[in-house]
Amino acid sequence: MKSAKEIRDHLLMGEINISGRLVDASNATLFGNCTHLGVELSIIYKPIAGERPLWDFADGNLASREYASYLLSELLAWNLVPVTILRDGPFGEGMVQQWIDIDEDIDLALFYRTDDPRLRRMALFDAVLNNTDRKIGHLLPTKDGHLFGCDHGVTLHEEDKLRTVLWQWAGLPLSDSEQSDLNDLLTKLEVGATEIAKLITPAEYQALLGRIEHLLSTGEFPSPSEDWPAVPWPPF
Repeated sequence: MKSAKEIRDHLLMGEINISGRLVDASNATLFGNCTHLGVELSIIYKPIAGERPLWDFADGNLASREYASYLLSELLAWNLVPVTILRDGPFGEGMVQQWIDIDEDIDLALFYRTDDPRLRRMALFDAVLNNTDRKIGHLLPTKDGHLFGCDHGVTLHEEDKLRTVLWQWAGLPLSDSEQSDLNDLLTKLEVGATEIAKLITPAEYQALLGRIEHLLSTGEFPSPSEDWPAVPWPPF
């Protein structure tokens, strides 16, 4: 099995070939493979040219937010986002992400409601990201017991926009290990993480720091906002 660095290098240096499109996605989401040194890896490719304009996010930067979300997962060492890069492709600059084969034996419509610790970590990650679109279908459990999440284009806004199907832990206290991980992340972001800072606006970067500080000061998971829908629609 390739390491994350090996997968990243493969995605950066390989040749991209597109074989299909995920028709349910609102933005152009293309399936294909990336071939490097004779080895193929299945990928998802989202060209910036295929991004649908949104009223509350600047045009042409959803791919950057996908990449920033991956980098934050790496800084946390939580491995919640498949290996993600930005690069040129058949339809221009865009996000390229490792394809994840999910465990088809898991019923996502039942799984997302549980108190599984993997979901708890995803819920906290979404609170950090200010994810406004955590749907059931964005959860990717694998046969080896790991859980990934995908579709992080509408994240990291400076305004509170958390919208998710994972509210099981709303108002519950953060564990010591969760607080320790958030403290470590805050330190890393305050002293550097310049790559992330280049992917979002200065105001959004400061809001990211503020969200982590707020989580640490309250010591608990966030609760739904009264000013914003709590769950994305459709939820799947």
